[in-house]
Amino acid sequence: MLFNLTKKPWLLSPFQGLGNFVKRQPRASLRFALGYHRSPWPGFGRLPATLFCALTALLSLPILAAPMNEHVILLHGLCRSSASMRPMEKALIQAGYRVWNLDYPSRTNTIANLSEAVLTPALRDARNAGATHIHFVSHSLGGILIRDYLGRHPQPDVGRIVMLGPPNQGSEIVDHLGSWWLFRKINGPAGSELGTLADSTPRQLGTPDAEIGIIAGNRSINWINSFLLIPGSDDGKVSVARTKLEGMADHLVLPTSHPFMMKNKTVIQQTLQFLREGRFQH
Repeated sequence: MLFNLTKKPWLLSPFQGLGNFVKRQPRASLRFALGYHRSPWPGFGRLPATLFCALTALLSLPILAAPMNEHVILLHGLCRSSASMRPMEKALIQAGYRVWNLDYPSRTNTIANLSEAVLTPALRDARNAGATHIHFVSHSLGGILIRDYLGRHPQPDVGRIVMLGPPNQGSEIVDHLGSWWLFRKINGPAGSELGTLADSTPRQLGTPDAEIGIIAGNRSINWINSFLLIPGSDDGKVSVARTKLEGMADHLVLPTSHPFMMKNKTVIQQTLQFLREGRFQH
C-alpha cells in the first residue's frame, strides 16, 4: 500500500522545501548533491549529500506526534479573542493534537461565572469527541479561569497545563488602577478581580492537580506600567515573580511581552515541549 504523504502535512513539509530549493537553484542543487557536507550533529563529521539530506529530513520530523485522543483546550486572555491563539492552534494541530480554541466574552462576567460557562461545555465536547487526555494552554486571564474551574471541579483526565503570562499572584496594575471607572469599563468584572491583595481571586485559588508549566515574559511595550506600577522584571502587565505558582512543575522566562507572547515562535515551541515532556527546554 502506498504511503500517502498528502495526509501527513508534518511529514511532507521537509520534502516540499527541498523540492522548492531544487526548482529555484538547479546548479547549486547539483553541486550540493555531488559534495560532502559538515554535519551539525556531534560525532558525524562530513557526510555525503544523500545521507546528509536523509538525516536532516528525519530529525526535522515530530516523530512522536501526539495521538488523536490527546486534546488541547486553548483559553485567550482578557480583552482578547480566540484569534490571538491561532498561531498556537496551528502548531498544536501540526503536532497531532485535537485543538479546541475557545472564544469567550472575557469582559462581561466574573471569573467564576466565566470559567463555568466556558469550560463545562468545552470539556464535555472534548470527551464526546474521544478525548482521553485533555491538556490546557492559556494566556493571562485564561490561566486563572483554569485554576478556578479545576479547583471546584477536579477532572481525572486533565493532562498538562501551560500558562502564558498568568497573573497567578495578581497584578499591581489592578491595585493602582482597578478603582478607576475607565479601567472597570474596559476590563469588566473579571479584570477587577486580578489584584495582588490577599483577598483577590488569584490569591484565593489553589493549584490544580496537574503538571503545570508557566512561561513569563520579561520585555515590555508599556513603559508607564513597567517603570511606575510594576516592581521588578515584567512583561508590561504582570511581573515575572507574580506568574509563579506553588507546586508548578516548571517555570521559564523568555524575552517577550504580554500582548504578543502567545504568538511568539519560541513560546510556541516551548509549549509543545512541555506538553510532550512535562518540562521546558532551558
